[in-house]
Amino acid sequence: MLVPDGGGPPPHRHDFEEMFTLIEGELELTFRSQTTTVRAGSTVNIPANAPHMFKNKSGGLVHMLCLAAPAGLDEFFLEVGDPLATRTSPPPRLDKAQMEERIKKIKALAPKYRTELLIAWGVFPLSHPGEGQG
Repeated sequence: MLVPDGGGPPPHRHDFEEMFTLIEGELELTFRSQTTTVRAGSTVNIPANAPHMFKNKSGGLVHMLCLAAPAGLDEFFLEVGDPLATRTSPPPRLDKAQMEERIKKIKALAPKYRTELLIAWGVFPLSHPGEGQG
């Protein structure tokens, strides 16, 4: 998974376990109300139903491996993400209207993938590479 500078989900939880291994870069991770910086080479396990979020505040692209047990989270990413030409292609830049549409889609699909968003997304701004970090 590639996470652009300023990118990351709002606080959320789901009824499956999730594990991140950072391959490149660093993330600010908030897990059960504690915030820490996770760097390349680190692995973090998020138990089922544990509130968490992460944000890339590194100034560069983060490359990470994300595993979910049981499987199925990849289907969510396929529905809400953007297909890329190669694994190193940059993510597309979305304008404000496209981002609002994407957020609506994520909110609508979250229950299908057993995920609960824990705040109103408008309070947690998203940005793209080169933009402010909100």
